[in-house]
Amino acid sequence: MPTSFLYVVTVLIWGCSWYPMLFQLGVVPVEQSIAYRFPLSGGLMLLFCLASGRRLKFTARDHLTFAAQGLALFSACYLLFFYALPYLASGVLSVCFSTILVMNIVNGMIFFGHRSDRTVGIGAAFGLAGIALLFWPEIAGLEAGHGALIGLGLALAATYCASLGNMVSVHHKAASLPVTSSTAWAMSYGAVFTVIFALIVSPDFTFDARFPYVASLLFLALFATIITFTAYLALVQRIGADRTAYATVLAPVIALALSTLFEDYRWSWAEIAGVLL
Repeated sequence: MPTSFLYVVTVLIWGCSWYPMLFQLGVVPVEQSIAYRFPLSGGLMLLFCLASGRRLKFTARDHLTFAAQGLALFSACYLLFFYALPYLASGVLSVCFSTILVMNIVNGMIFFGHRSDRTVGIGAAFGLAGIALLFWPEIAGLEAGHGALIGLGLALAATYCASLGNMVSVHHKAASLPVTSSTAWAMSYGAVFTVIFALIVSPDFTFDARFPYVASLLFLALFATIITFTAYLALVQRIGADRTAYATVLAPVIALALSTLFEDYRWSWAEIAGVLL
């Protein structure tokens, strides 16, 4: 598929994912919702690989890298972000996650000796400044305190886990491992880690059978996980982790556009300037 198509898919679906995530909060504990999501995603991905004749047999060393990516990108990252939600507004979380741009550049230098193009760094600076302007009211309203520090720590730790997952994908490219199959195994390992964690933290599993919860779970599992992560990790291997991470800057713009349509969101000059940046 064309790179531009993969990028548009990633940005649009992730931009639309913030709203369905709200329906995952409340009745079902956070870790249980994630424990439902990734077994569904990983299982469907493995079935798709099996049905389409994609490679599923790999070495034990390959499986170690799949497990590492699953732990970082499909388990720890999501758990930490959901635990940060009670402490921080969604806009501040978006700003925190956008720092993956910088983390990917730095981690690429540390793990692979990559020298990032100056234009990527300049673009990252513009993007982060734009995101900060978009969510400036929430940033300015953030009260310095114990809770805010906990939330920021959790959000940044989650972002770093996501960046490490991106680095594993860069390794997969160097090892010529197929994106779809490696992602299927990584999601499956992430599901195992999350289920184990959920059983330890809240062993009495519950489920919300109401339509909003089930529909949002299916959307997040099928679209925001299977389709988007396959496209995203394909982009990491195709154009690099630093450029691919720019999708995290563009996705909040889509989310705000949807909020304008459906929630009567009002734009200020600062937010318009943020979009332009």
